[in-house]
Amino acid sequence: MSIYLFDFDGTLVDSMPIYGGVMLRILDEYHIPYPDTILKAITPLGLGGTAAYYVGMGLPRTKEQIVMQMTDYMVDAYTHRVPAKENVIEVLKALKARGDSLNVLTASPHVTLDACLMRLGIFDLFDHVWSCEDFGMTKSDTAIYHAAARRLGVSVSDVIFLDDNYNADLTAKRAGMQVIGVYDDTSREYVQEIKSVTDRYIYNFKELL
Repeated sequence: MSIYLFDFDGTLVDSMPIYGGVMLRILDEYHIPYPDTILKAITPLGLGGTAAYYVGMGLPRTKEQIVMQMTDYMVDAYTHRVPAKENVIEVLKALKARGDSLNVLTASPHVTLDACLMRLGIFDLFDHVWSCEDFGMTKSDTAIYHAAARRLGVSVSDVIFLDDNYNADLTAKRAGMQVIGVYDDTSREYVQEIKSVTDRYIYNFKELL
C-alpha cells in the first residue's frame, strides 16, 4: 500500500488561475506593487499566511479582514466552477481500488476545499482532507509534514507528497517525504527547479499508474 498526500490547487484541480487571480486582486485593489514571482512565494502559505505576508507588504487592513476578503472571492468559484485536472478523478479511483491511502494537504480553507471535492464526487476517496488551518502551520514549514505523517501513523519517509509548487515540494523533501512534482500551466516556468528538488516529476496523473 502506498500512502499519498496530495496538494489541492494546481495538483488535483485546475484552480491556480482563479486562486492566483484572487490573491493578486487584493493587492491590485490597494495599489500594492509586487514582484512577478509572488505566487511562488505565497501559494504554500494558505490564506492566513498570505494575509500576514500582505500586511508585511503594507496592505492597510488587518490579517482577519484580508482573510475574509480572500474567502469571499473564492467561495463561489470553488463551489460551482473549478474543475478537476485531466485524468485526476479516474486515477484517484484506481489508486483507491488497489488499496492505497489517499490524503489531501492544502493551503486552501475547508470552506472552498470541501465543497469543491464534494461537487467533483471525490471527497469520500480520501482518508483525510486537511487544510493548513487544521495544523496552524503553512506548507513552507517542515513541521507540517512531520505532523501530517504522525496523524497518518507512519514515518515521514513513507509518505508520497505531490505538489505543483516549488517551495512546497522543496520543504516536503527537506522534511523527509518522497516528493513527486506535478506539472501545472501556472508553474511551467519552474519545471526545471521543481525537478531539481523532487524524486520524480509528472505531467499527467496517468503517470502515477
